[in-house]
Amino acid sequence: MLEIRGLDKRYGPHRVLTEVSFDVAPARLTGFVGRNGAGKTTTMRIILGVLDADTGSVSLDGRELRIEDRKHFGYMPEERGLYPKMRLEEQLVYFARLHGLDAATARENARELLARLELQERADDSIEKLSLGNQQRAQIAAALVHDPKVLVLDEPFSGLDPLAVEVVLDVLKERAARGVPVLFSSHQLDIVERLCDDLVIIADGRIRAAGPRNELRAQHATLRYELVTDSDAAWLRDEPGVDVVDFHGGYALFDAADESVVKRVISAAVARGGVTNFAHRHPTLAEIFKEVIR
Repeated sequence: MLEIRGLDKRYGPHRVLTEVSFDVAPARLTGFVGRNGAGKTTTMRIILGVLDADTGSVSLDGRELRIEDRKHFGYMPEERGLYPKMRLEEQLVYFARLHGLDAATARENARELLARLELQERADDSIEKLSLGNQQRAQIAAALVHDPKVLVLDEPFSGLDPLAVEVVLDVLKERAARGVPVLFSSHQLDIVERLCDDLVIIADGRIRAAGPRNELRAQHATLRYELVTDSDAAWLRDEPGVDVVDFHGGYALFDAADESVVKRVISAAVARGGVTNFAHRHPTLAEIFKEVIR
């Protein structure tokens, strides 16, 4: 378990982090989201020891992190940091060797990752000859090549096409399945919602929400429902206590004032016949994000 507790950070009079606390659990993917300048990258750099917090601590399995512990972290910065003229496979082997792997294991890990990330045909290309999407995958491979015990990834899906996103998702899920805590930031909320087990939302340097994704969705649930019928659902617009959010033909998305309104709408819909679906609609991550950062 990676534990972040009470991080504060100032640059002169500007306070960029205030009492930042959350956990990154083993075998789970934790999405870290917030606007630009919210404090995500600063927090990640403190976790990695690149920056020092003014106050607070970062611990792994109950023990405050040491330099030796951080050698076993995998980090992907938002800005690409690979050597542009160095061949891809040789570069991965080089980074693995820097982390202490022997030459044979480093080469084996590099080739395995190149295959998993569908880069094996580019193994002998220099980084500068790769497309931006392939450079992104190469950067991810560099973060993984030494079999890290913790993964911290800053915008790993930036610049990837949908097929490449799926490839990277599969690789990250495999690492999590081995028990690795994975923390990643992303502005692509649909990807975060689909991938993460746990979610941390930061705004103005403060944690606004943190916890398992499904629990957060339940906490921020509203009385919003979907109704699908075989006939026109326009009658809902005249129902007291109902605010229709979206409507077309037999489909309606609406907010109810209270539970009694929901029961009344269900009864009315059934009485009219032809109801094919009536379901509570859970909030999306984007909706939760907008709510908590206000």
